[in-house]
Amino acid sequence: MFDVHGFVLSCGRFPIVTAYRTARLSTSVAQGRIAPWRQGTGRAAAPARHFRNVQFHDHRRQRACALTLSGKGLNLSDKQPLGCLEADRAPDAADTRETPDMTSYHDFYRRSIDDPAGFWAEQAQRIHWHKPFDKALQYDQPPFRDWFAGGETNLCYNAVDRHLAARGEQPALAYVSSETGIETSYSYRELHAEVTRFAAILQAQGVVKGDRVLIYMPMIPEAVFAMLATVRLGAIHSVVFGGFASASLATRIEDATPKVMVTADAGIRGGKVIAYKPLVDEALTLAGSCAPGKVIVVNRGLTEAPMMKPGRDLDYAALVDAHRDERAEVTWVESNHPSYILYTSGTTGKPKGVQRDTGGYAVALAASMDYIYGGQPGECYFSTSDIGWVVGHSYIVYGPLLNGMTTLVYEGLPIRPDAGIWWQLVEKYKVTVMFSAPTAIRVLKKQDPAWLHKYDLSSLRALFLAGEPLDEPTASWIAAELQVPVLDNYWQTETGWPMLTLCNGVEPKAVKYGSPGLPVYGFNVKLFNEATGEEVGPGEKGVIGVIPPLPPGCMSTIWQQDQRFVDTYFSLFPDKLVYSSFDWGIKDQDGYFTILGRTDDVINVAGHRLGTREIEEAVSSHSAIAEVAVVGVEDSLKGQVPKAFAVVKNPALLDDPAQRAALEKEVIAQVAAQLGAIANPARVYFVNQLPKTRSGKVLRRSIQALAEGRDPGDLTTLDDPAGIEQIRQSIAQA
Repeated sequence: MFDVHGFVLSCGRFPIVTAYRTARLSTSVAQGRIAPWRQGTGRAAAPARHFRNVQFHDHRRQRACALTLSGKGLNLSDKQPLGCLEADRAPDAADTRETPDMTSYHDFYRRSIDDPAGFWAEQAQRIHWHKPFDKALQYDQPPFRDWFAGGETNLCYNAVDRHLAARGEQPALAYVSSETGIETSYSYRELHAEVTRFAAILQAQGVVKGDRVLIYMPMIPEAVFAMLATVRLGAIHSVVFGGFASASLATRIEDATPKVMVTADAGIRGGKVIAYKPLVDEALTLAGSCAPGKVIVVNRGLTEAPMMKPGRDLDYAALVDAHRDERAEVTWVESNHPSYILYTSGTTGKPKGVQRDTGGYAVALAASMDYIYGGQPGECYFSTSDIGWVVGHSYIVYGPLLNGMTTLVYEGLPIRPDAGIWWQLVEKYKVTVMFSAPTAIRVLKKQDPAWLHKYDLSSLRALFLAGEPLDEPTASWIAAELQVPVLDNYWQTETGWPMLTLCNGVEPKAVKYGSPGLPVYGFNVKLFNEATGEEVGPGEKGVIGVIPPLPPGCMSTIWQQDQRFVDTYFSLFPDKLVYSSFDWGIKDQDGYFTILGRTDDVINVAGHRLGTREIEEAVSSHSAIAEVAVVGVEDSLKGQVPKAFAVVKNPALLDDPAQRAALEKEVIAQVAAQLGAIANPARVYFVNQLPKTRSGKVLRRSIQALAEGRDPGDLTTLDDPAGIEQIRQSIAQA
């Protein structure tokens, strides 16, 4: 038996039941909510072949219990039926997977590395293939690789059409906007109708297989319709985060050269309306001949009637009326046909368009919903991200829908109208799996924790966090408050899905806060010495790299720039082919990795190389600190010195200059105690908030620029100008 934040029952190596809330054990059992964390399909019949009696311990009640198998199902010693969600549901006609025997994660992972073609050929059975593939892996032009070469499939068909027979009336998309008060949902059948109509609208504008459709939208259902409709036609979508400045939008238009653009009159955030149409008009002017010929505008009524250019701009509502009964059929595409282009954040000069394939991406996401996230068809999945980012693509739109789940699409902030809004939605929609970012949790950490306990969260099995390193204090706090596992997962826009995490769907592993976990199946992750290219051992810092071929779901190339793809990601060492993550890491004796920050975020203090992440961890461990950003600042004597910008939990501490000075000394002493005096920040500045992008990432490079007296650079992704102004003022007053 293995236990972490609850209990996992097992016989041999097969997990029988996973429950993440021992405090609610009896009610979960009585209501039939306990079910296996799936291995393959997780059918209830599978474990029946392996066990007859199992004993476990209810830690909260400090009593022994027994689980027995009878002809009527699984039962606790007090005769309460466990009930199995998978067994109680009608079989999914689209789900033809077989349940593999349980194995250790080590063996499972090794097979994915030693026999990638065989491993992924099995996983490919999770999706529908219009034409079977000829070869699981074609790798004759490294680092380029083709997954499931010759096979034909369609991303939209697998996400929507495939589920109509078994779950047509089940909610597919639930939409909530705390900004506008709109709340609605679409069944799989209704989603199919909306998407096929939208695809017909795109066809009417001349969109065909291989064309690009640029989507510049807020978090509304029509944005999801547009994405699915595009790939239905075999066209390629490029979603640009809503609210990007005109110049940034124009560079993406110039690179993608879309035939059609889909936008809205406006977005809204924190009650502030952001007019999109004027930004679009300016971007199209800047893009010149690369601008699309048609622009579809969803008018939300948030602004005065947007200016519409005759012959180019089309009103979406009018198009729906004109094409109400039209439906576009599926266009089948070869597995390696591009599904989308997503431009990486923070790019300068010519943007990097991450190009994703179709078949490999679908297979990777479908497998991850089982092995990593543990979501089950019919359940609700809530990712708090935005479709403008890779998490939104993979785990708001495609991942949950491929898995037959309900995806909860949310427009709004985590603290508006109050700090309980997310948890209210978890209760209402019975969310089982939640995905957010560490920054959002730090925001909630500054709120009254009573909001976390106001709602019934018994449906929630796990919270996943990604997007930036998850510090131990934040992870420990939210895990203690929610009483569910909090699982970090590390990945990038380029990889499309996690490369480091715990795959509890294969074998439950202990969580180590501060570490995302182990290499994910398919990713041959190693740590390399930056200078020699040699692998480093446990406890040694190195660059996180992946030995190719990259697994399904990862980027195929940079859009129309194959050589740049090779030069950027595979040129770290002259004598070996390694994908570079550009992140520093370290691993312990158990193989758990810890992310130490970007390779360009390393501070060189008098010849000593220090990761900003290490110093941030030490600063944030002080009980008064809620959040911190550490940057390296140029110093004439030492080359660089670290400076910290910290948000305190109680702003009243800063009112008294003496208290402020004392707190700064305490924080510096804390760093010295944990890392040594060489890592001491030269200064600790206290602010009320840090400058962040709309996706929640701290603008460390802008902070560094201000600390060095330079211009902060492009601030088009800045969420709240007050954050950058706080940095300016704290430096000026020092």
